[in-house]
Amino acid sequence: MATATPTEWRATRLGPLARSFLLAGRLVLGGIFLYAAYTKVHFDGQWHLRDYRFLFAMAIDSYHMLPLWAVQLTARFLPWFEVLVGVMLVFGLWVRWAAAATTALLGVFFFAIIRAYLLHLDISCGCFGNNERLTGWTIFRDACFLALAIAVTCLAFVARRRAARSL
Repeated sequence: MATATPTEWRATRLGPLARSFLLAGRLVLGGIFLYAAYTKVHFDGQWHLRDYRFLFAMAIDSYHMLPLWAVQLTARFLPWFEVLVGVMLVFGLWVRWAAAATTALLGVFFFAIIRAYLLHLDISCGCFGNNERLTGWTIFRDACFLALAIAVTCLAFVARRRAARSL
């Protein structure tokens, strides 16, 4: 197998603008996911590591989309999955898969809030704690997050493909 010279290798990598966007995008998304997890377990000035899932489960259940067992399972594990994905993005670990998981999660969240908004459900979003009402701003914000996640995912896979091709 032929190896690429340093000049050829650089030519197949992402350009500086794309690399900067990928870095900034994954840091922003990682920070968003870490903050979202934080607000689910720390509210009213206290940590709620033992009982966070009860209030978060009520926010999830207000969407009327999942059976009770799935609501309870989601409420228990979603904040910790958000921490895992956020840490992976911030530290650049398995970026393709972390970005893909972020895109999938944000896609599900976006679908849920659009559905709730169209059904005129007067509920708390549950995105960043329990005190955020579901509004048009929530939809716009989450659409921007989803667009960023799609871009970061695409760039991460393109970067990996180009790096593999240059070997």
